[in-house]
Amino acid sequence: MRIISGKFRGHRLKAFKASHIRPTTDRVKESVFNKLASHLDEARVLDLFAGTGNLSFEAISRGAAEVIAVEKSPKSVQIIKANQAHLKVQTGFRVVKSDVLKFLAQYEGAPFDLIFIDPPFTEKMADKVMLEIRGSSVVGSDSIIMIESTKHETIGDEYGDLQLLDRKDFGDKKVSFFESKKE
Repeated sequence: MRIISGKFRGHRLKAFKASHIRPTTDRVKESVFNKLASHLDEARVLDLFAGTGNLSFEAISRGAAEVIAVEKSPKSVQIIKANQAHLKVQTGFRVVKSDVLKFLAQYEGAPFDLIFIDPPFTEKMADKVMLEIRGSSVVGSDSIIMIESTKHETIGDEYGDLQLLDRKDFGDKKVSFFESKKE
């Protein structure tokens, strides 16, 4: 696992093997970030189910101003902090050890420009997270949401003010992009 582009290009990220961890592949990550390139500069980014911080650190590398990585696994939080130290990221990054659904329900800060959601495939909870996020204050009037899921998992085209922008298949997974239509 490596950073593909930006100021940390080529740096390898630490990871660990576990049956429930399936980091976003470089092919998928490159496609996602190419699509979002014009939205990254100075963006506020939320990375839900952050895992190793793979998407978080790619966003920072490509110019995001602030990233909050939310992860409940203590081992994953340790890996994220190790990657933060390895890359010497000292500002604009924070790890929150929390259950994602609780975080979404309790969040009271400013909304995010970009939201990455990569729930564990074994739990098939992409639709549940989208239902929860639509009413959360993490979403603003111009937010873009990217969610990964298995290709067999049902993801709607609309969740309240969130409208499907695009959907791409990558083998056994699909990536869906939503934009907020909040007034």
